[in-house]
Amino acid sequence: MSVHSYDEWSPLKEVIVGSGVRYDAHEVELSFRLFFHDVAGPFYYPTYGAPVSGRQELKKRYVEELNEDVEELATALANLSVTVHRPKKLTRSVDFRTPYWQASCVPALNIRDQAMVLGDEIIETPPQVRARYFENDLLKPVFYRYFTQGAKWTTMPRPVMTDNSFDTSYVSGQNAPALQEITDPQPSEFDVGFEMLLDAAQCMRFGRDVIVNVATENHALAVRWLERHLEGKFRFHVMHRFSDNHIDSLVLPLRPGTLLVRNPEVAEKLPAPLRSWDRIYPPEPTDNIFPQYEEDDMVLTTRYIDMNVLSVDENTVIANSLFPDLIKVLEKNGFTVIPVRHRHRRLFGGGFHCFTLDTVRAGEAEDYFS
Repeated sequence: MSVHSYDEWSPLKEVIVGSGVRYDAHEVELSFRLFFHDVAGPFYYPTYGAPVSGRQELKKRYVEELNEDVEELATALANLSVTVHRPKKLTRSVDFRTPYWQASCVPALNIRDQAMVLGDEIIETPPQVRARYFENDLLKPVFYRYFTQGAKWTTMPRPVMTDNSFDTSYVSGQNAPALQEITDPQPSEFDVGFEMLLDAAQCMRFGRDVIVNVATENHALAVRWLERHLEGKFRFHVMHRFSDNHIDSLVLPLRPGTLLVRNPEVAEKLPAPLRSWDRIYPPEPTDNIFPQYEEDDMVLTTRYIDMNVLSVDENTVIANSLFPDLIKVLEKNGFTVIPVRHRHRRLFGGGFHCFTLDTVRAGEAEDYFS
């Protein structure tokens, strides 16, 4: 089938599941520091000694266990009669250089971040972290397959990503340590001012309506582009500074009329049409459900990452087997839960919603906000 997806919950027919093969390191530089400012700050800025920068290797065991868990996710989806597509795997470390900066490519693991399907169109969004600049090349064999089947395929303008491309105002207001390193970007002859930078995981689809988190001028520019490009086919509802970037560990629609919401404070910030929906609040996560890491292990997510579940249909949800209290709450609310293990979700920046891109769902362009 060609791509067809309008929401987050209708029966899932086809999906892409990411790959963590050769996720060997994090490249710590300005764009990475900005993106992960709220969770990895203490690692960047130790009390004593120089700030951490450059290539930070990940322990081989973590990467191996990550890939075991991702394969379990792909198998679980296939067992539910969902057609599973996979990106190309990185077979070696790939260093690259643009005229403006250099980085090392990461695998296409959190594929929800840089691509979304709106109806019959694949839209690739511009990266916010430099190491991810060429990540979507690993998805091109799948995208070309859909293109030959009739899908529209659009790539938003690729950013230059010099230091001055980034609007740092959101981070500057967070009182993070050593902000001078972020808020004093180096000038470049290639500066063009703020650029479109947006992750698709800042968007949530409700038929013809899309809620989108805008925390910076980079995000605002990207939403303006989406609105012009789609010419009224979808309605974008902007939430100003709902979060710094992604929202799928804050709120997820599980079916029409039901939301999984982190807490009542988050619910109060939702667009008015969603405030009448039923809310499921997950249990507060505790430290004992996560692995214990060493001081040199870089934690990239909050403890709420297990909210990042994947709906297979209006009654079925894939959730982390390592958070049984969340599974009990979902089952109490009438959902069938498919438990899948995901151990190192705090090290690799994503959960099951992040690891997947639903390309074909049965739902249509319904009007849920009227």
